[in-house]
Amino acid sequence: MLLAPAGDRERLEMALAYGADAVYLAGKEFGLRAAAGNFDNDELSSAIELAHGMGKKVYVTCNTLPREDELLRLPDYLAFLNEAGPDALIIADLGVLALAKRFAPKLRLHVSTQLGVVNSATANVLFALGADTVVLARELGIEEIRQIRANTPSELRLEAFVHGAMCVSFSGRCLLSNYMTGRDGNRGECAQPCRWKYSLMEEKRPGQYFDVFEDDGGSYILNSNDLCMIEHLRDLMEAGVSSFKIEGRMKSAYYAAAVTNAYRHALDCVAAGDEVPEVWVREMEMVSHRPYCTGFYLGGEPGQHPEGTYESGADIVAVVESCGEDGSAVLTQRNKFAEGEELELLTPQAEPLAFTVGTLFDAEGERIPDARHPMMEVHTALPVNAPRLSILRRRR
Repeated sequence: MLLAPAGDRERLEMALAYGADAVYLAGKEFGLRAAAGNFDNDELSSAIELAHGMGKKVYVTCNTLPREDELLRLPDYLAFLNEAGPDALIIADLGVLALAKRFAPKLRLHVSTQLGVVNSATANVLFALGADTVVLARELGIEEIRQIRANTPSELRLEAFVHGAMCVSFSGRCLLSNYMTGRDGNRGECAQPCRWKYSLMEEKRPGQYFDVFEDDGGSYILNSNDLCMIEHLRDLMEAGVSSFKIEGRMKSAYYAAAVTNAYRHALDCVAAGDEVPEVWVREMEMVSHRPYCTGFYLGGEPGQHPEGTYESGADIVAVVESCGEDGSAVLTQRNKFAEGEELELLTPQAEPLAFTVGTLFDAEGERIPDARHPMMEVHTALPVNAPRLSILRRRR
């Protein structure tokens, strides 16, 4: 099972098109990514209908730690979800779990990584309370996961993060944002102060700031590396993980497409007993990311990125809206590109395909030397018949 993030409708469609078995998303409240686009009730119902029409699943996050005033609004929301019909709720609070069993009895219950499941005893208690799945804490090693699997019922699914941003705090339970900005990370409003640059001040020298640095750019001493386990999926699978989760509801639609696509192909290879082709490992460099690590899975620690910068090997330039058998395509332009330029075509079915941009036309059929206006309709020929939501990108 490959589980991908869906921060809004566009990212939902990309994740589904590029191979997710399930997506996780949030309503306007009770999800841990308040800054993502998220979905109102009508949008949630539409998203569930779209996914189910494709044979895919939808998990709705209710994984904040609600205060008393928020708790009063939760039963009505749970009752709505019970009728809207997602496949599961992702929950981090035992009180919310109890309310969900009462007001959303049709829905399966998944326990969020926020609850910090690190042993079989906790997993078994949650299973007894009605949990269908536990999302394991990111602090676990593969051998620990293997032991948890051996000591829990086979009916309880184990889910683990395989890709994306990591918190400096234990499974995301961080108070730094609340302390410094008044924005509660446990209620979806994290300001990400762990990504900021800090200096050292000696108490008898107020106002004198000394850089904590590893290079001229200073040091972001709380800024963790990103997780990437695409080369170790077989190890996780053999340890008992059955659901592989990608982080990133606040990442771009291109990220949702490219990362989901790579992990889809990689998981299919592993399931078939094959090695993961290098092309899908290289795809991880094509999206915006901090330097990668394997987290705690293989022993050791994730490490910190000493800068605030992100790396990326490619930029999206257009999205395919429609395409004929001869490759004649209608695109929505996202970044400037021109005739004669070397681009790559990313589709769900095949490896990325390099090609040279041919003649460009606008929506009125007038020839144009380049596409330079965001969201402009562009007509051109592609090397293959590419399905809707295929991506044109430029390597950096």
